[in-house]
Amino acid sequence: MGSQDRHPLSPRLDHCPQGLPRAAYLDRDWYDREMATIFSRQWVMVGRAADFPAGKMRRVLVGAAPVIVVRDAEGALAAWHNSCPHRGSELCREAEEPVGKLIRCPYHAFSFAASDGRLVSTAHAVPTEDFDKSAHGLKPVATRQWNGFLFLCLSADPGPLWADVGLQTLDNWPMESLVTGHQWETEIACNWKAFWENYSECLHCPGIHPELCDMVPIYGRGIMGPSEALGWTPDDPARPNLRQGAQTWTPDGAACGPVFPGLTETERQAGYNFVTLWPSAYIVAHVDYVRSVRIVPDGPEKTRLIAEWHFPAETLAQPGFDAAKVAAFAKIVIEQDGAASEMNQRGMRSPAFTAARLMPEEYEIHRFHQWILAQMEDPA
Repeated sequence: MGSQDRHPLSPRLDHCPQGLPRAAYLDRDWYDREMATIFSRQWVMVGRAADFPAGKMRRVLVGAAPVIVVRDAEGALAAWHNSCPHRGSELCREAEEPVGKLIRCPYHAFSFAASDGRLVSTAHAVPTEDFDKSAHGLKPVATRQWNGFLFLCLSADPGPLWADVGLQTLDNWPMESLVTGHQWETEIACNWKAFWENYSECLHCPGIHPELCDMVPIYGRGIMGPSEALGWTPDDPARPNLRQGAQTWTPDGAACGPVFPGLTETERQAGYNFVTLWPSAYIVAHVDYVRSVRIVPDGPEKTRLIAEWHFPAETLAQPGFDAAKVAAFAKIVIEQDGAASEMNQRGMRSPAFTAARLMPEEYEIHRFHQWILAQMEDPA
C-alpha cells in the first residue's frame, strides 16, 4: 500500500520527518533549558488533591524547582517555593512535615503564615527601618484542580491546562470522588522525552508488549487505533478495542467492581480512554477504575514514574479486594515501556545517532517534538 491509501482524516503523517537532535536526550544544557521554559510555564500534575492531608506540608518537584504544598487545618490548599526569603534555606526538610498556622524556617526561625505566605516574625533578628516586611513573604506557586488532580505552575501568569483532548473528556466518570487505592513508583534510566515518545506510538507494541497486544488486539498491528491503518475510512464500523469478553485492563479482563454508571455505550465499548497532559502526566480511564501516571524528570538521563490507581469507595470496600492485583496488568506494561525506553536511551548515546527519522505512524511523537520546540523558543 502507498501513501494514497491514507485517508485525509487519518492522523498518519504523509511524510517521514526528522526528530529532535541527539543533544535533546543527553545534554545538560538542553535539559536545563527545558526546566527553565517548559516546566516553569506549564501546569505540572503533583497528585490527587485529596491525598494531601490537612495539617501537613509536603515537598514536591515542579521541574527543577522544590515546592511545598500546604493544606491548613481548615482544608485550604496553597503552594510555595521551598525556600526562605531570608537566606534561601529550605523550609520543609522531610518528604512531609506537620504544619499549623505558621511555616517556620528551620534555619533562623523566620515564620510565615501558611495561608497567605506573609512574613509574621523574624525571630531573633531585629531588622532596621529599611526592611519592608510585606515584601519578604513566601514566593507563591499557582495551584489548579481538575477532576480531583492537583496541578502547580511556576509562572506568574499561567496559561490553560494543556491536554491532547478536550478537558470535558472525562465528564462521565465520577473523577472527584475516586479514592487512591494503590501507588507504585519506579526510576528509569532515560530522558523524560524518551518515555513520552514510547508512550506516543505502538510500532513497538508487537515486540515489547505481548500481554497488552493480547488484551488490545489492534496494538498487535503496530497502531494505536483503527484510523492509523492504511485503507481506513470514517465509514468503517466501530469495534471494541479489547479482546472478546474483556471489559477492562485487569489480569483477567473482568471489571474489579461496579462499572461506572454514567458512561455511554461508546465509552464502555472502548474499554479505556486516554488523556495526555504534557509535560507531566497521562490518565487512563477504564470502565471500573482510573489510572494516572506522572513523569518526573530527574536529570538528562533519569526519570521517575509515579503510577496511581483510583477507585470508587465501594470498590475498595469489597471484601477481599486487592488493588495491587488490579494494578498488576498495567505494571507489566509500564515496566516493559521503561525497559524499552532505557534501551532506546542507551542507543542514543552512540555517536552514530544524530536524530530519529520518524515513521507515518509516529505522528504523535512529531506533534510532541513540535510542541517542545515551540515551548523552548517562546520568550514569554
